[in-house]
Amino acid sequence: MERTLVLRGAPNPRQAEFFASRARHTAYGGARGGGKSWAMRRKLVLLALATPDFNALLLRRTLPELRENHLIPLIRELAGAAAYVSSERAFRFPNGARLRLGYCDSANDVYQYQGQEYDAIGLEEATHFTEEQMRFLTTCNRTVKPDFRPRMYYTCNPGNVGHGWVKRLFIERRYENGERPGDYRFIPARVWDNRVLLAADPDYVRALESLPEDLRRAHLEGDWDVHAGQYFREFSRQSHVAEPFEIPAWWKRFRSMDWGYNDPCCVLWHAVNGDGRVFTYRELYVRAMRADEVAFKIRALSEGEKIAYTVASPDMWQKRGVVLRAEGGFEGESIAELFAASGVALTPADNGRVAGWQRVRSYLAPAPDGLPLWQAFPDCRELIRTLPLLVYSGHDREDAADGDDHAPEALRYALMSRPCRSAAPAEAPRRAYDPLSVRAYSPDFMIR
Repeated sequence: MERTLVLRGAPNPRQAEFFASRARHTAYGGARGGGKSWAMRRKLVLLALATPDFNALLLRRTLPELRENHLIPLIRELAGAAAYVSSERAFRFPNGARLRLGYCDSANDVYQYQGQEYDAIGLEEATHFTEEQMRFLTTCNRTVKPDFRPRMYYTCNPGNVGHGWVKRLFIERRYENGERPGDYRFIPARVWDNRVLLAADPDYVRALESLPEDLRRAHLEGDWDVHAGQYFREFSRQSHVAEPFEIPAWWKRFRSMDWGYNDPCCVLWHAVNGDGRVFTYRELYVRAMRADEVAFKIRALSEGEKIAYTVASPDMWQKRGVVLRAEGGFEGESIAELFAASGVALTPADNGRVAGWQRVRSYLAPAPDGLPLWQAFPDCRELIRTLPLLVYSGHDREDAADGDDHAPEALRYALMSRPCRSAAPAEAPRRAYDPLSVRAYSPDFMIR
């Protein structure tokens, strides 16, 4: 005998807006306590009940979060009305609809969904996902149903690795590369919208109000201008973005690279003055480009310049070929060898992550004259955009989390090739600084 499913609980007005949205991309949330998880689960279940053969994917970043926030509540809510298939981690409904639950703990976990097709995809706590993961998942959001438009749903709070792309698309509404404004809708929600939570736990608001200022603004007020968990709070556009100037020929110039093909490849150009200050003056940021093509662009952009060296990701020296040798090993060209053959010789970078990020921090700090030891030109857009978006790793509080970190990685490689510099004492006076006024050049600033 088929059981009639009774879904208890009425949505609050903000959740009702979320349920009614048919935008291609709908984001819900902003502050904590707005009932985001319940709204995401209920939205996908309602779509499954109303749409025969509906296929949906609900994602959290980690498996424990997925289990606690969605799997256990759904097993309770759908008991007798949908069959849970543990081998698929999916709920199957009598009308042929299917709701699959998944997670993307590491950056590459997203590729397990390659080639799959979902009418709707939900990213719970979307700011925990990188922009690359989000973009890849949109390629799985498609349908052959003539009367249904593919949709993606997001719940979110300010902060974490996805803060930048969520803020750009849904808060600032800045669009690029064919993105259409009409496809994106943001529904703000705060704890005061969740009457059920306030009635059950009236002290929850007090707990949010007692948080430190940045966390309070982010979690209680849903303020997207606050970046909770920011790794480099020292970064300031006012201090670290320099007005472009003509770099003297005698300054030492070098490059750094974080290689990627499916992921972005970032190449940075740097110049060092007589004080040992580093200016990052050029950026190449590309994806899906072969090594020889990237090398050609590097040579073209460096024409007429004397480049001392180029440090690059150490994994570029791994052999990529599959030619079996007589002694049983493998040989073949590495990515670094492909660059060398294309006229760009590389040096392996020091890949110490914690030490490297601390080196970056020391260059962001003011020197004895009160000004930072590193600055970037405004055209280094991806570096300027992503460096302040790095957040602390959930596994190591001394490290930065993986994410949209390709340009910061290239900067880390660059500064690890420079001498370790000391920050200024707190009472250091500030003075006007002309980067071209230093004429004494020390050849001792060599790669280490």
